[in-house]
Amino acid sequence: MTASPEKSLETLVLHTTDNGVSWITLNRPEAMNAITPDQRERIISLLGSASADPDVRAVVVTATGRGFCAGADLRTGNGPAAGGDRERLAGDVARTIRCGAQRLVSAVLDCEKPVIAAVNGTAAGMGAHLVFACDLVLAAETAEFIEVFVRRGLVPDGGGAYLLPRLIGPQRAKELMFFGDALPAADAERLGLVNRVVPAEDLEKTAREWAERLAAGPTRALSLTKQLVNASLEAGRAVAFAAEATAQEINMTTDDANEGVTSFVERRTPHYRGR
Repeated sequence: MTASPEKSLETLVLHTTDNGVSWITLNRPEAMNAITPDQRERIISLLGSASADPDVRAVVVTATGRGFCAGADLRTGNGPAAGGDRERLAGDVARTIRCGAQRLVSAVLDCEKPVIAAVNGTAAGMGAHLVFACDLVLAAETAEFIEVFVRRGLVPDGGGAYLLPRLIGPQRAKELMFFGDALPAADAERLGLVNRVVPAEDLEKTAREWAERLAAGPTRALSLTKQLVNASLEAGRAVAFAAEATAQEINMTTDDANEGVTSFVERRTPHYRGR
């Protein structure tokens, strides 16, 4: 099913903003929250809006039901098998991936606000890569992660071969991608794919605590820090050092930087406004 009416789409990807936190909730539990193209575009749009809205200072991506996200809904022309009824032409598959799953992962990586994944259940394929692109990951004890592509005879897409080696190293990444075994939340935490595993009943509470703590922080400094860390994985020392110095130069023009230094001198708790 592709959600075309706007009301229906808003139901399938819920969105609220509370205390400076944008909550994006996948809400298609009967399909293990497999993502349709319309849902993908809404998520990308919401992440873009979070970047542009000064009153949004953190983002949480989560889901309803027993699954976080089973990946792309292949029945809706949303994956490498897409092509509809017409003959598939050279370049169709690459275009589908480039304009689909890769755009979604890039939207998370490029979001100017910290993005937390609150993983309530199974995250498979593109669903797992959506999680791995987030800045911080909380997982329920019942969650698991599956590089499911090999089970379908497919190459990992949606940025998987880019994200995983940077998070856990090439050998661990190959083990997950070659075998496609389910990785329980506790093992994902041990490998460094998850920041913290919590009881399922505490997942939303913990995500809210983390997100609201980020939302009360120096938003522009966090944004620049995110950019520096992400870029450092591909940059040499000279480039990384230059980017760091430039980021600090930009950051020192913000009200929050002034408030941070002033509060230190005055020996009081800073009050950041995200400006």
